[in-house]
This record gives sequence, structure tokens and C-alpha cells, in this order.
Amino acid sequence: MTEESSTISYLSDATTTNEIDKTQTSDGNSMMSRPSATLQLYLRLAVVFMGVVGIAGNALILYALIVSKQHKKQALIVNQNVLDLFSSIFLVITYAAQLSLVRLYGVLGYLLCIILFSENLIWSATNASMVNLAIITIDRYLKVVYPVFSRKWIRPWVVKSAMAAAWFIGFAFNTIIVVFTSRVTPGGWCLSYVVYNSQLESMIASLFYLVFFYFIILGIFIFCYWRILLAIRRQATVMASHSAAGTSNAGQAQSLKIQNNVIKTMILVSA
Repeated sequence: MTEESSTISYLSDATTTNEIDKTQTSDGNSMMSRPSATLQLYLRLAVVFMGVVGIAGNALILYALIVSKQHKKQALIVNQNVLDLFSSIFLVITYAAQLSLVRLYGVLGYLLCIILFSENLIWSATNASMVNLAIITIDRYLKVVYPVFSRKWIRPWVVKSAMAAAWFIGFAFNTIIVVFTSRVTPGGWCLSYVVYNSQLESMIASLFYLVFFYFIILGIFIFCYWRILLAIRRQATVMASHSAAGTSNAGQAQSLKIQNNVIKTMILVSA
């Protein structure tokens, strides 16, 4: 009875990570409060629906790239969609598994905790997707701002290495964090991203994640697209100065359209 009550208390202190709202009944057994259980059910069903939409959207884009035979020319774009498709698939699998409220025990339970129930695969693919998006931005930046350098050095093996690096960085970082900060409680519930040796260790891990996967990535987006915009404007000015009066207006209109597209792309990608 005492052990059961302490387990419930421990779980209630970690509701922000395992999302289980538990209340104790008069006989000492634990049960999920009905309002909280209903809300969590609807939220998880909504997330599963979002995952299904993500699977359909990314699968359609991949199909279009393959049918149009652009998948070899747009390897980084294909990698981006594969990562997003992977994330969407495991979003559905993970939240569908969480809906079952299955208890975890033993070695298998621990493995399921760090691989599936911790949402490790979802966030690993999401982190890798952000890194790959930054690589795509750098690739565009080099092609527009430094075209000679890009043609000389951006070979297929470089592109494949960058794609592999995106997968490695995303999965290595998140998996290491999950392995060292997750545990299965005596009651069979998975707690992840909470078991740190100290508050300082937790702050350092969170700060590193925030700086690397948000500030640095966002900085790359803004810097690269801003330089692309400046390069396009400079090229448009040079072309306009060498064009006849009759054709300069059309050239300027086309340049303005390209600039607007670059600005829209920068805003959307950064957001």
C-alpha cells in the first residue's frame, strides 16, 4: 500500500514529461482522472491525424519527384522529404502506442521507452530535418553567391556526405540525451528527458539544444537568404545597365519578381 502510494506520487511529479494525470482512489489504486484522460485522448488523436496528413503529403511529393525524374538532381530535397516522412510515420506509431497506455517492464520495456515512448525517433528525425534544411540553404547560397566555387567543389559525394551528416547529427544528439535521461518507473511508465544528475546539467543540455537547433539554424537561414537577395539585386542592376531601354523594364520586373520570391522563401523557411 505504501509502495503503491509513493509510486503514484512520483508519477504525479512528472506529468509534464509522461503526460499521465493520475489520482488515487480510496482503496489505494491509481486511475486517470476522466477530464484529463478525455483531453489527452483527443489531443493524441489530433496528433495522429496530423501525422497521417504528413505521411500523405511527403509521400506525394516523393512520388512526384520520382515520376518527374528529379530525385537524382534534387537529392537534398528528397532527403528532406524522407526525413519528414520518417518523422510523420513515427509520430503516428508513437502516439498510437501511447493511446494504449501499455506498461513497460524489463529490458524490452526500457528499450521501448528510449526508442519509442520517449518520442526519440520523432525528434531525431525532426532535428535531422532542421539540419538538412540548413544544408539546402547553404547549397543555394553557394550556387547563387559563389557559382564558380559551387560548380568546382559541390560534387555528388559532398552532397551525399552532407545528407548523411544531417541524419547522424539529428539521431546521435537526441539518442544520447534520451539514453542518459530516461528511466522506467516501478509502475511501468516511461519518463524521458528528466533524469539529470544536476540542475546545471539539465540547463546545459537545454541551452545547447536551443543554441544549435534554433539560433544557429535560424542564423544560417537569415544570413544565406539575405546574401542571395543582395546577389540577385546586384546582378539585376548590372543587367539593367547593359540592357536597352525597351527591354530594361521587363528585366527589372522579372528581377523584382525573383527578389519577392526569395524574400517569401526566407520568411517561410525561417518561420
